[in-house]
Amino acid sequence: MKDRTVLITGASSGIGFESALGLAKLDAEIVMVGRDEGRTAQAAEQVRTQTGNSSVSYLLADLSSLKDVRRVAQEFKDQYKRLDVLLNNAGAVFLSRKVSVDGYEMTLALNHLNYFLLTNLLLDLLRAGPAGRVVNVASRAHYRGHVNFDDLQSEHGYNGMRVYGMSKLMNVLFNYELARRLQGTNVTANCLHPGFVASNFAGNNGWFVRFAMRFMAGRISVEDGAKCSIYLASSADVDHVSGKYFNYDLKETRSSEESYDEAVAKRLWDVSEKLVARSH
Repeated sequence: MKDRTVLITGASSGIGFESALGLAKLDAEIVMVGRDEGRTAQAAEQVRTQTGNSSVSYLLADLSSLKDVRRVAQEFKDQYKRLDVLLNNAGAVFLSRKVSVDGYEMTLALNHLNYFLLTNLLLDLLRAGPAGRVVNVASRAHYRGHVNFDDLQSEHGYNGMRVYGMSKLMNVLFNYELARRLQGTNVTANCLHPGFVASNFAGNNGWFVRFAMRFMAGRISVEDGAKCSIYLASSADVDHVSGKYFNYDLKETRSSEESYDEAVAKRLWDVSEKLVARSH
């Protein structure tokens, strides 16, 4: 990964941080995106110290804000000459309904519109390099998801895990549609389920949820949870692989039936374009 530049969102903790650490060990130049300056600066310093890689920096953005997504994309373009890998990792689950600064349901804004807009804003840079990669962190929760175009803002009968599942299905649909649109170019797009990771995921929902998550069975370490992201960002095994869904064991696997519906993917792309344009 020497001389390659990797942009990682949600990189101040959890699997985003571990992905930064793993890719820094491979000599990539790492740009970490986080929301909190203190935590993100500290995380970048930890990566530098633990890997001996001095080419680790950070940018700040609240990626639930489309204005911030646009700003951080422009800041990246202003400061860096190239982009080889975009690792879309930032996301969250919201057990009660919240609304973003743009007036969009928070899960939709952070988990999907952020991926959609940031990727599209940086595609020209990815195309300019020898072999660009987009890696989208999804989740097996997408198997329980369904895109309800009649209630994309989840205003009726809000259920946090159902809405999360829908957002993760959107990640997979977006990934497949992106890969179709990138056919014949030097850019690939793949997505993954990182596993049920023992991180602070869902910790934004209060102390009880943080406490309960510790006792849920089947959790894997954050180091193991980052392995597939690192693999898809760096491995020669996937040099020419695009439009696929991988499990945390690094094996390509089949995603949900709805995720392969090209009409749904195209409709989601069109709706997403309108939503991000409306906030401009």
